Amino acid sequence: MSKSSAAAIVQEYHQAWTGGDVDRAMAYVAADVVCRAPGQDLSGIEAYRAFLAGFAPMLTGIGDIAAFAEGERVALFYYPRTAVTSTAPAAECFTVRDGQIVENVLIFDRLSYAPPAAGEQE
Repeated sequence: MSKSSAAAIVQEYHQAWTGGDVDRAMAYVAADVVCRAPGQDLSGIEAYRAFLAGFAPMLTGIGDIAAFAEGERVALFYYPRTAVTSTAPAAECFTVRDGQIVENVLIFDRLSYAPPAAGEQE
């Protein structure tokens, strides 16, 4: 992988996993990555891969991406669209070192992505 800016690395990673190519996304992730997600902390690339691979197939699209970068830090804001919701925002704050994502703080409302309870309307 060529030396790229932190913002370019995060954008390539994001386009890969949201396009369903989790393996390509993992090329931008360090082996010892740490991800802090709602309800769980993930350590290592295999735990992170499993986390993404579990969610990526549910995506039906991505809306309104905004990105901000300063040095090794990159923030993304977007709306992951699924069969359940298209209006729940997500935010991620990445740290990129030596061309790879070493940390991701992921913020989203888990309940927005849960299937509706019996008797509730979608």
